[in-house]
Amino acid sequence: MTYCVGILVDDGLVFAADTRTSASFDDVRVHTKMHVFDFPGERSFMLMSAGNLGTTQAMVSRLQRDLNENASTSLRTPRYMFEVAEYIGQALVAAQAQISTAAMQSGVSVESTLIFGGQIGDEPPALFLIYPLGNCISTSPETPYLQIGESKYGKPILDRIIRADTTLEDASRCALVSLDSTIRSNVSVGLPIDLALMRTGELRIGERIRLDSDTPLYIDIRDNWSVKLEAAVRSLPRFPWEHGERLPSTPPSQAQRPIAPKDPEIAAQAAQQQQ
Repeated sequence: MTYCVGILVDDGLVFAADTRTSASFDDVRVHTKMHVFDFPGERSFMLMSAGNLGTTQAMVSRLQRDLNENASTSLRTPRYMFEVAEYIGQALVAAQAQISTAAMQSGVSVESTLIFGGQIGDEPPALFLIYPLGNCISTSPETPYLQIGESKYGKPILDRIIRADTTLEDASRCALVSLDSTIRSNVSVGLPIDLALMRTGELRIGERIRLDSDTPLYIDIRDNWSVKLEAAVRSLPRFPWEHGERLPSTPPSQAQRPIAPKDPEIAAQAAQQQQ
């Protein structure tokens, strides 16, 4: 399994991903899930992947080959971001078809899902989720982030914090907390974490770092979040009984009340026993 998150705010784009590709008891592997295609001053793209690693590598090789051979359609030819997303979706479908026959016979899934983001020229930055069938969706004002892989554990902080006016650095910290929350709850997602930022208008990947269990920045963010989250829970409003207040008495529940027998004769016998 894996977990990747992409965030779109006014200041730019944030990309964060774990690097674990296998999590059996005696076989833990690390591999980057970020693929950068930078054309400084013209356009800049980032791809993150979840799913079959062979499919992803075949697709990335196809994208690179089209660039090297100056193909009629490549990452440099479309004018708009959604057109690039459609082109990548076609490359993904072709990569899956290339290896699907042998994989289907062995019961192995060849599907991959992608997060694709970037900027072309003066067009605003954009972020897309590309499905195995090649179709895609983009972010919305209500949900300015996209997730792939094991997404449920890291979703709450994104829903509570991320807005269009969130700063790029705050969005990055939220992404790291989102990854850390997932790592704590699911062994198939693991360190190190790759983090990359793309600032609006710069047309290049800017800051990019890898954080591991011994990275001071990651340790500080992880520990501060844990301590302050616990403190926040302890600062929540108190229950009435914690102030010494008595709760109003409540009538006995229906389950506590005797049930009257339906048969008149049995009811008469029960009434005599109670006298």
